[in-house]
Amino acid sequence: MNENDINDFDETDGIGETDNAGSSDTSDSAMAGAASKSVSLDVPDHLQYSADHVWIDDEDGLAVIGLTEYAASQMGEIVYVDLPEPDTPVRAGDEIVEMESAKTVQNLISPVEGTVKYVNQAVSDDPQVINNDPYGEGWILKIEMDDDEPELMDADQYAAMVRRAE
Repeated sequence: MNENDINDFDETDGIGETDNAGSSDTSDSAMAGAASKSVSLDVPDHLQYSADHVWIDDEDGLAVIGLTEYAASQMGEIVYVDLPEPDTPVRAGDEIVEMESAKTVQNLISPVEGTVKYVNQAVSDDPQVINNDPYGEGWILKIEMDDDEPELMDADQYAAMVRRAE
């Protein structure tokens, strides 16, 4: 698998934290917080990415959706995932999955419009699978897309966005 490395980014608190009013903050400035240890992350070339740190693989007719390794590492150990029901309609920009860690609560923002066809029950049963294998077994849901041209980034664009957030 060809991948981009994102080296030496700063781990922070603050990805997609939900404030008391219930709004979600997934801005780059929220990602850039206080510095701690450096790590190297992979950004698979075959995927597309949203500015909300969600990856999408739409090669097989359904859009497989997950949380990027960068976002999962920022959250820390994920302890709870609330999945939508299959056949739930979603619009691009909808908060469709809630994830909790000891550090934060993050809502996964749908990068596409369509209908949820499958959910990965394994991530609900053992949320750490997202931390351990975000681009494989840690996929979150599959959406039958209504929009065939969502506005997404390729791996190089996403890696550059994450580097700018450092």
